[in-house]
Amino acid sequence: MDTYEEQKRNEKHKRMTEAPVERLILAMSVPTIISMLVSSFYNMVDSVYVGHLDNTESSAAVGIAFSIMVLIQAIGFFFGHGSGNYISRELGSKKYDEAEKMAAVGFFTPIGLGAVIAAAGLLFLTPLAKLLGATGTALPYTVDYLKYILIGTPFMMSSLVLNNQLRLQGNAQFAMIGITAGAILNIFLDPIFIFTLGMGVGGAALATIIAQFVSWLLLLIGSMQKGNIHIRFKHFKPTFERYRQITKGGLPSLCRQGLTSVAVIALNWAVKDYGDSAIAAFSIVSKITAFASSALIGFGQGFQPVCGFNYGAGLYQRVKDAFIFCIKVSTIGLIIISILGYLGAPALVALFRSEDPLLLEIGAQTLRYQCLSFPFMGVVILTNMLLQNIGKTLPASLLAMARQGLFFIPALFLLVSLLGLKGAEWAQPAADIASFLLAVPLCLLEIRELNRLTQ
Repeated sequence: MDTYEEQKRNEKHKRMTEAPVERLILAMSVPTIISMLVSSFYNMVDSVYVGHLDNTESSAAVGIAFSIMVLIQAIGFFFGHGSGNYISRELGSKKYDEAEKMAAVGFFTPIGLGAVIAAAGLLFLTPLAKLLGATGTALPYTVDYLKYILIGTPFMMSSLVLNNQLRLQGNAQFAMIGITAGAILNIFLDPIFIFTLGMGVGGAALATIIAQFVSWLLLLIGSMQKGNIHIRFKHFKPTFERYRQITKGGLPSLCRQGLTSVAVIALNWAVKDYGDSAIAAFSIVSKITAFASSALIGFGQGFQPVCGFNYGAGLYQRVKDAFIFCIKVSTIGLIIISILGYLGAPALVALFRSEDPLLLEIGAQTLRYQCLSFPFMGVVILTNMLLQNIGKTLPASLLAMARQGLFFIPALFLLVSLLGLKGAEWAQPAADIASFLLAVPLCLLEIRELNRLTQ
């Protein structure tokens, strides 16, 4: 490593372990909030444009295929968070060589895995679409959308790895540039492919994949800049221990995102008897709430590198101070977002598709119910991030599985059996409150442990 490179890394280490944590988190969180909002916008923009086609089946198809996109994201976050959290702690301990090897393992593995998943999905494309909950009317549109998403799987997975590795090194600005550029491109490509070229819902998927590939290239270039951990194939040295560390740091993300995919499929099956309008309505609400949640997650991601560096350096008081600061700020922000979302629910759903009255009715009511429980999510998500970042895999994974798995899926089928469609509308708020009740004792236990380590 040359002198300039070493100087840059030492300067970063000093800033991460000595600057006031409140100011540091706010500085870190601005690019991560933008990155998360833009990344979430990827999932929204297709629905907005497709909603202007003259059929509800296309909107339903995007919602049905969303579960596969979430699964792709789950694997990308597994490798990205798993390798990135480890890299963050190693940089805090100034172990740069091991950080470089982990970066390579975390990046190249999902490229190969993504290629295998893409090939298998394309081989069984129609059965896969049916398994995801496609109705007979939405099936051809789902297949058309899904085939392009599967082709781009290796790049989607590995771009998420690059994004999280850069962010967890404390270089969120490079991640922001890569993600934002791809999203802007997607906005321009969607109407060209969907309307000008007449590709319909398939054009939306193709535009998304091209934009994701551009993001991947820019993120790869960003990782090669001075002061960052460089991705080189010569550092690709997979070992059991490195994959164990990836699993330790990434399993909570895999549980959270993987169960979100299962939850989307379960929701599609639970409401498919109510028609494509119901499937599309719940899909639209999930996109809106995911967009709102992305601001919280982005703020929390500004906390994670601060947490990782300082925990690795043994500065436990700074970790606790940063965590409590994030809980306070996020809860206030979520209350404001929830009030605005409740009041503006019909208008927000209408942005996606205003031509279907049944869709508007179901979507607006579902969104309002979810706004009631949204303020509790700050404690849940930030406690999960803290536990994951410091390597406490079991409680982090348990909390990660809670919202969309342990609580949502049972609540969904129980409430639907009792209340029908109204039960599906209430399932997510019920799961959110149960997750909060689980998160509170885990949060308090970790604060007590940080107090003990500080003494």
